[in-house]
Amino acid sequence: MTTALSSARVGSAGALMPYGALLGSMISVIVGTSYAKQLFGEVGPEGTALYRAGFSAVLLLALWRPWRRAWTRRELIDMALYGGSLGAMNLLFYKALATIPLGVAIAIEFIGPLGVSMFHSRRLAHFAWIGLAIVGLGLLLPIAAPVHALDPKGVVLALLAGLFWAFYIVFGQRGAHVHPGQAVAVGMAAAALVIAPVGILTAGMHLLSPRLMVAGLIVAVVSSALPFSLERLALKGIPGRAFGVLVAAEPALGALAGMVLLGEMLTLRQGVAIALIIAAGAGSVLWSGDPSPGLPESHGLPDNPISV
Repeated sequence: MTTALSSARVGSAGALMPYGALLGSMISVIVGTSYAKQLFGEVGPEGTALYRAGFSAVLLLALWRPWRRAWTRRELIDMALYGGSLGAMNLLFYKALATIPLGVAIAIEFIGPLGVSMFHSRRLAHFAWIGLAIVGLGLLLPIAAPVHALDPKGVVLALLAGLFWAFYIVFGQRGAHVHPGQAVAVGMAAAALVIAPVGILTAGMHLLSPRLMVAGLIVAVVSSALPFSLERLALKGIPGRAFGVLVAAEPALGALAGMVLLGEMLTLRQGVAIALIIAAGAGSVLWSGDPSPGLPESHGLPDNPISV
């Protein structure tokens, strides 16, 4: 009897472990991004983005050693487009964070992968989720709330980050046959090359400060390396549809982290807008005919949905 109960508890713990890994991954990304935002005053969002992409590329290249495989010209082009989209997305997202709250920026950026999911949909019900997302986005636009308006530049940058997130998904799917670890290592290296000129021009010699380099390494580990590892564990034990629904709640986690870690208080209007975008993302996954919805992400596997 005791043995049976112990086995049941172990089995329950094992079943819950992937969900804990996914939650840990999402929290790690958001905490890392919150910490990264505190570096903006010293190296700017451009230099911070370079730290994240550059150190992440070094760590991932050392881990996966993609030079051991023979790459075709087409694969290298696909990886360059994939990584270039990743670099532009992260750079634009960090620049958006300089002027708008974290949770709001994530919600606006989330329109990109949601749009890709909707584009491939052929179900009438999905148009309702598109409408819900549009309403949520409309509530966040500066013209919707002139008294407590968000910075227009930050909103545009977040929308552009979402656009490049959509490109990232498309190009990631083109190279889906490449081993995920090797693909993300090469892609992150390409992303770092895209960000490097802007980051160096903006931050200059400040990037070589040992103290700031250590901080940048922490951002890379917490925002990329650790979440990547946790997501690999989560993807093995969570059905695709459940994975997508859970990840749709990321803007809420971002808003909570922004409030707790950065002191970013949201208005009721902004909170409602984020809730509508979350509902649109979760609904599009639940009503999808594909049990493994593809909402890829910026720092992990090509079919990884977490955003920042």
